[in-house]
Amino acid sequence: MTTETYPTIPQTPPPPPTAPTKRKGGFAKKAFFALLILAVIGVFGMIGYVKWTEGKIDRIPSEELTSLATVAPGSPEPANFLIIATDDRSDLPDDWEDNFGDFTGRRTDVMMLAHLVPGERIQLLSLPRDLQAEIEGQGTNRLNAAFVFGGPDLLIKTVQQETGIPVHHYVEIDFGGFGRIVDSLGGVTIDFPYPARDGKSGFEVEAGTHTLDGEMAVAYARSRTYEEYRDGSWQGSGGGDIARTQRQQDIMVQLFDQVVSPSSAFNLPAFLPTFADNITADEGLSLALMTSLGRSALGLQSSNIDRVTLPVKNYKGSDGRAYVIATEDAAAVIAAFKAGDPYP
Repeated sequence: MTTETYPTIPQTPPPPPTAPTKRKGGFAKKAFFALLILAVIGVFGMIGYVKWTEGKIDRIPSEELTSLATVAPGSPEPANFLIIATDDRSDLPDDWEDNFGDFTGRRTDVMMLAHLVPGERIQLLSLPRDLQAEIEGQGTNRLNAAFVFGGPDLLIKTVQQETGIPVHHYVEIDFGGFGRIVDSLGGVTIDFPYPARDGKSGFEVEAGTHTLDGEMAVAYARSRTYEEYRDGSWQGSGGGDIARTQRQQDIMVQLFDQVVSPSSAFNLPAFLPTFADNITADEGLSLALMTSLGRSALGLQSSNIDRVTLPVKNYKGSDGRAYVIATEDAAAVIAAFKAGDPYP
């Protein structure tokens, strides 16, 4: 029997499984939401960081600063700050040399009025410690005595009375705190045209540009017997307390330069909490105000800082004390400060 062979019918292969359809823009949407989440975390983290930083400030209760002036809501008037540095030595770092004396209590070593004219300038007005003043309940004395007699509130009241400048906020710092703030920024850089020294404060540098650490910055700022090596000999710089206020302003200007400099960006996370942890301020210096002031200040440079010491002359009081009193030029300086105008 013959076996018949039939042709093989080709089998059509089954169609490949259909891949799931990808929705257009799926990856982009996921990336967008991821970035959105990170942004939200970053914003809330920054707010938390700023609030944590603000919480480090030692606050003076409002009822203890009744002399502070108030700024009407929405007023274009810039807020005025009274910034003081005390000679409190109770918290000096252990590794500092013993060049700052061994005195108890607190006295005002620096008194400076400051305000920000948004988008234009920062104005500094130093007040000499020996300025003759009428202190409520105490009679005639030097301006810095108001702090000894009645603390910040009496000092604020006396400054307002003697200058006619309203004080809206109060900031205080001591020797050790100032040094720690300087160190948190990596030091403060200052140019010295001559070798300089002060045997009492322990300050000493060669001519040139130097970055002072916190200890040397304090020694420079509080120097009372400052000398420069010129023409082959050490010579006193002269100027007394007025020259000292100018050196204090130099440091303030250079510190500002470093805070706003892009090169200091990596130091800011250490600087901000250190600054907050080492100042004492009124309760009205709020998070919103500090943020607003900081935003405005970042648009300025050190060349936008106007600074002057109240013009004064020596005066011997009827009580036998040596004072300084305001000259006739002081009125124009005070008027410029109050108006936010450049100094004459």
